[in-house]
Amino acid sequence: MTTYSVVGKPVTRQEGPDKVSGTFLYSADVVLPGMIWGKVLRSPYSHARIISIDASRAMALPGVHAVITGQDTAGMRVGRMVRDVPLLAEDKVRFAGERVAAVAADDPDIAEEALLLIDVEYEPMPAVYDPIEAMDPGSPEVHEGSPTFDTYSGTVQPQGNILNHSTWSNGDVEQGFLESDLIFEHTFTTTWVHQGYMEPYACVVHIDDAGRIQVWANNKVPYTLRKQLAGAIGVPEDKVLVNPCGIGGDFGGKSPAMNVPLAYLLAQRAGRPVKMIMTYIEELKAGNPRHPSVITIKTGVKQDGRFWARESRVVYDGGAYSGFRGRPGLAGSRDAAGGQYHIPNFQIDSYMIYTNNVPCGSYRAPGQPQVAFAVESHTDMIAQAMGMDPYDLRLRNVVRDGQVCATGASYNYLRGEETLRAAAEAAGWGSPKSGPYVGRGMSLGQRPQGQSVYSARVTMDENAHVTYYTLVPETGTGIHTVGRQVVAEDLGVPIQDVSAVQMNTDGAHDDSGSGSGSSVGGTHAALGAAQGVRRELTLMAAEFYGWSEERITFQGGRVFVEGDPQQGVPLQELAAKVVAATGKPIDFAMTTQAEEPDVTCFCAQVAEVEVDPETGEVKLTKFITAHDVGTIHNPLTHQGQIEGAVVQGLGYALMEELLSEEGQISTLSMGDVKTPTIRDIPELITVLVEAPGGNGPFGAKTIGEQPLPPVAPAIANAVQDAVGVRIQDLPITAEKVLAALKSK
Repeated sequence: MTTYSVVGKPVTRQEGPDKVSGTFLYSADVVLPGMIWGKVLRSPYSHARIISIDASRAMALPGVHAVITGQDTAGMRVGRMVRDVPLLAEDKVRFAGERVAAVAADDPDIAEEALLLIDVEYEPMPAVYDPIEAMDPGSPEVHEGSPTFDTYSGTVQPQGNILNHSTWSNGDVEQGFLESDLIFEHTFTTTWVHQGYMEPYACVVHIDDAGRIQVWANNKVPYTLRKQLAGAIGVPEDKVLVNPCGIGGDFGGKSPAMNVPLAYLLAQRAGRPVKMIMTYIEELKAGNPRHPSVITIKTGVKQDGRFWARESRVVYDGGAYSGFRGRPGLAGSRDAAGGQYHIPNFQIDSYMIYTNNVPCGSYRAPGQPQVAFAVESHTDMIAQAMGMDPYDLRLRNVVRDGQVCATGASYNYLRGEETLRAAAEAAGWGSPKSGPYVGRGMSLGQRPQGQSVYSARVTMDENAHVTYYTLVPETGTGIHTVGRQVVAEDLGVPIQDVSAVQMNTDGAHDDSGSGSGSSVGGTHAALGAAQGVRRELTLMAAEFYGWSEERITFQGGRVFVEGDPQQGVPLQELAAKVVAATGKPIDFAMTTQAEEPDVTCFCAQVAEVEVDPETGEVKLTKFITAHDVGTIHNPLTHQGQIEGAVVQGLGYALMEELLSEEGQISTLSMGDVKTPTIRDIPELITVLVEAPGGNGPFGAKTIGEQPLPPVAPAIANAVQDAVGVRIQDLPITAEKVLAALKSK
């Protein structure tokens, strides 16, 4: 691997001092002159007609400046892709927690009091909560009459409660099953999980003197938010300016518009800026958690253990609306269903279903953790039935160079086998275990980077100080620091001479914001902008000093002729001459569109657990995670992403759960949700399988999402190995394990 000057070094995050000192600006910190507070009244019913709403008593309360209901927002719809979410419920409510009315008052207490004075008469309607039942033509329709919904690339029309049915296939599945020696079929289920970020949704909206709508929101996709707001209220996008703010945790959940359109309408009516902050009860009742799922995997296998055919049916419970997520379906299910294996005959059918449950959104590696749990549990169940070691079965089937993934995708530099072997070696796979109720479980996954649009700008002043402007919000990943490292490396300057600045939505034409692949795509834009600055400096250096353009090099804060470091000048001298000659800083902007990736990233994991046979309690004692990586931009942030994803995965596997009864979420605090604490975290061992071929700057690969999906199946497989019971329904609680042990 190539050694770089700045890239690959453990640089601390630029925003760290502001965060630990409390000076970092979050949306909830924004205070504007004359600002008032907005609050939302939410439905207690999961499905009901609204007979009447009387807000007169609320409007008469001293200190109340505005009250709006569905009559004021009729026809207004919002959504990231599918615009099916009404700003306020109009004729009926479709989930418990749906917004029915909104108020703006001098302070939060008055606003809360006003909500109690709004009289709503409901007529309860039959509801459907099970996604499989919802697919039945005789089930209650969540959206009656299958209306057509706008998207930003056309329209969609659900068929009954089926919003989206996506099919991918490769080979001949029917023939593949006929040619198989053995056929295995298993069904798995998963439940809702909240992203668990510390900072709830917050926003401030102000209509300035020029009539422009100013927005401050903890939203990770500022351009998408601008598009959502403009589309909902019917104004041109350039009438909306989204200003950058810190984001106190995201994990995919800070993508929808949430209360921003309501804050605008309240501000418009009141003539004052409006702040709205969701409570954690609202987050858990009406946020956008990970989709529950029902997944059936059927695999045909040759006698020697080769996977020969696979048919997967994935049913996601999308909840009452689709607008909280980025697309009608979840494409991540395809890669998780077989992307790590060579299966000649493959088909997956993925469904997104409307129900009267809480609408779901994006959560780290959307769609993949559910399917990975099913596929990798299924893999171990096949191995057990065939009397094979699960490790050997995976080695036999992992996709290798020259082969095509089950999904039909073809990648270069495949490192699945090496990653699998590295995890097994680090875990001591096959060695004696330390006790009678100790088990080891393995899983394998892969994930290519996402495809998105990114914009960046780089400037250099007369002192050779570099400013890197980005549209990707800092969600806690350290992405701004990584961008600084990429820029510093290209320009040959010390990292301390590069500052990162978050742009507002006037900064470029478009940008995908924070998400899958932003560490690669976003830094590609940064690298392109830095290269543009370097080209201008190179041209000017050739003109000023008479050097050959092809031999000019930037390194260590100097500009010199390649092979002759003495024939050079400090970069500051050149920058000063260029700025003096042009009358402006050196400046270059770049927008990049990520192409279909030609490489992917593998992750192999081994969990070691100890199970108490008397209580069913599962204790995760050791966890090994091996990763196929390219050039690591920043070891600190890279390792942080791995460990954070693993901890989220163990929460998903063992404890986290939003409980719902008849559409009513009953876990209304993070204590009830049971996110992992420091006492739940086992010994974590990371193994890095470094290889060339990453498609990020300097050969980097993505890392933020792939450590999470394989965690749950590795733990489920370890529980099976420890006590001989198979849990096919997440989370793997002590109660489920104990019940399974008693039924053996």
